[in-house]
Amino acid sequence: MPKNEARLNRINEELKKELSQIINYELKNPNVTGMLSVTRVKITPDFKYAKVYVSILNSKNVKKTMEGLEASSGFIRSQIAKTINLRITPELVFELDDSLEYGEKIDSILKELNKDKKE
Repeated sequence: MPKNEARLNRINEELKKELSQIINYELKNPNVTGMLSVTRVKITPDFKYAKVYVSILNSKNVKKTMEGLEASSGFIRSQIAKTINLRITPELVFELDDSLEYGEKIDSILKELNKDKKE
């Protein structure tokens, strides 16, 4: 693994931790509802952008929550700048990570199949 890649991974983990903290405890946007978890962060090698994958559970409106996160990205970015010492604070791009929901769906299908098999 190249030295730079190890550094990117470290920064990704640090950003993930900080973003979770900020989104869950400091963000006061009324559109952001439900339980949000930052599943992973992928920063570009030039540190200009960071793709933030979020998983949303029990949200009133997932689309509104994503819009709320986008709208709050300036605030979130400024909080990141205060806590993580990077020369450039990356622009945040939020992506919905539906892998958890997808996993649950597969789980329920498998349970159905097992139930049918037993009968």
